Amino acid sequence: MKTTPHYNQRKIVNDPVHGFISIPDNILFELIEHPYFQRLRRIKQLGLTSVVYPGAVHTRFQHTLGAFYLMGTAINVLRDKGHEISDSESTAAHAAILMHDLGHGPFSHALEQTLIESLNHEDISLLLMERLNHHFDGQLSAAIDIFKGNTDKLFLHQLVSSQLDVDRLDYLKRDSFFSGVSEGVIGSDRIIKMLEIKDNELVVEGKGIYSIEKFLVARRLMYWQVYLHKTALVAEKMLINVLKRAKELALQGNDVPAPPFLETFLKNRFCKGDFQNNPQILNDFTMLDDNDIMSALKLWQNNNDKVLAILSSCILDRKLLRIEVSDTPFSQEIIDTIKERQKDSLKLSTEEMDYFVFTDHVSNSTYKTGGENINIIYKDGTTKDISLASDMLDHTALSKPVSKYILCYPK
Repeated sequence: MKTTPHYNQRKIVNDPVHGFISIPDNILFELIEHPYFQRLRRIKQLGLTSVVYPGAVHTRFQHTLGAFYLMGTAINVLRDKGHEISDSESTAAHAAILMHDLGHGPFSHALEQTLIESLNHEDISLLLMERLNHHFDGQLSAAIDIFKGNTDKLFLHQLVSSQLDVDRLDYLKRDSFFSGVSEGVIGSDRIIKMLEIKDNELVVEGKGIYSIEKFLVARRLMYWQVYLHKTALVAEKMLINVLKRAKELALQGNDVPAPPFLETFLKNRFCKGDFQNNPQILNDFTMLDDNDIMSALKLWQNNNDKVLAILSSCILDRKLLRIEVSDTPFSQEIIDTIKERQKDSLKLSTEEMDYFVFTDHVSNSTYKTGGENINIIYKDGTTKDISLASDMLDHTALSKPVSKYILCYPK
């Protein structure tokens, strides 16, 4: 069902990070008004990170509007430097960044590893984009091409998705603001003003090299201090485990009460083809948000299944498992000893203890060399990758993935 067209929609949104954000185009306003986009109001940007940083309760809706604002700023800067970007191309790039996060589920990555096993959020985003394009009579085709990289102007795709895209420029600044972690503060305005184009690709003017260095250092610090903070990590792992347990029980025919749209994904295993061929599955997905998960946890804390009940209660009351972090893997002997020690006190079987005593690993690399690099352009027109151009950053350390191993168990 199509929405009724609106007119005179030059709306302004007051954003705490960027200030006033203008929405200059009717179709962009209609896109923001669509239920698929409004759903992002009900999905937290940082999942359960608020168990560590209480202020980190901002949403993907806020983040996407921030990225939308930075897209407009970047296009204006590039136009001022003499690069031709038509109004239709600008609208398409804005629409692409508006739609880039539509496929995120409740608590983001936790859902991808449990309720939907064969799809990631990018796949679902594309399915929703195609459906929206049909809804808007093909007006979003150029936006989808930009999102996919099927465009003559590659730099527009790079503004949406690259190692220096407006997505990252917003979330680092925004997540720093709401978490209160000042190490993540970056000069996004300065970086955008230093953008240039060479050979159809984004580059950064030489005088912007220090801002890029700060951006990469901030990204590294934010990952280990916020995104992969050990307490937020154990909370997410517990949520993954409780959803796995709920799905396991539901698939076995046990009574696992849940909001109806969540129940659909607990009782079924869907593949990519199911999402493509059955419109109702995608409809049900677009009705899922953080509220469904939290409502389910409140129901499950009194469930007859002890694993489901204990995990749900612990997440709701912030009684989290203990977590140890190591640079090397934990031995199976250590894991088995802890399980044996805890089994009697929790009165759980060896298999059930796997939900409470487990190991995993996380990794992150600050910068990936090869492919879409961040290139610095000098006055003579030559370019050099930031990892080689910087006299401060060690390019081998910069690109090397850092892995940490975690061990979780009851306190």
